[in-house]
Amino acid sequence: MHDKHQQFFDELAAEWDLRFTAEDLERLQRVVDRIEIAASIDILDLGCGTGILFDMLRRRVGPDGSVTGVDFSIEMALKAHRNFPFPNVNVVDADAIMLPFADDTFDMAFAFAAFPHFSDQQRAVSETHRVLRPGARFYILHLQSSKEVSEIHHRLGGVVAHDVIPSHDDLRAMFDLQKFSDVRIEDQPGLFLLSAVNNE
Repeated sequence: MHDKHQQFFDELAAEWDLRFTAEDLERLQRVVDRIEIAASIDILDLGCGTGILFDMLRRRVGPDGSVTGVDFSIEMALKAHRNFPFPNVNVVDADAIMLPFADDTFDMAFAFAAFPHFSDQQRAVSETHRVLRPGARFYILHLQSSKEVSEIHHRLGGVVAHDVIPSHDDLRAMFDLQKFSDVRIEDQPGLFLLSAVNNE
C-alpha cells in the first residue's frame, strides 16, 4: 500500500543525501563509534533511507557480517541499493511494522532519523523485538533532540507535521511492553539516542 508518507519520501529520495553535511556525517560517525559493534554480526537498519548508516556499519561487521536496510519508500530503497552495491549489504523495500524476516534473525537494530515516521510505533517495536535475537540491542538515533525533531517536522508541515519521538515515559512503556530491558535515553541538543536490550 502506497500512502502519503511513502509518496513524501519517494519525492525526497533523489536529493536526500544532500541534507546531510560533512559535519553531520562526522557527528554521526562519532555516535556510531561509541557503540560496541562486533565483527561478523547481522545488523538491521530500519527506515534506512538512502543508506546513510550503511558504510559505517558494514565496515564494522566486515565481510562475514551483514547490514540489511529496510525502507517503505521504494525510491529510497532503490537509491540505497545503488549507493552501496556491496556483498555484505542488503536492501529490502518493506515497512518497519511488517518485517519480512524470520524470528531471531538479527544481532542489532538501528532506526536513524526514522522512528517518528513509523505509522505504528508500538508495532514497529514489536516487530523489531521479534526479529532480534535474545540479548540484541536496538538503537533509535537522531542528530537532534526529541524537541528539535518535533520542531523540524512541524516546520516542514504536511504529512510529517505531527511525526514525533514519544516522551521518555511513553518510550519506556512501549519498550517494556515488548520485553526490552535496560532502556537508556540520551536526549540533548544535537542528539537523541535510545538503546534497549531484547530480552527474549
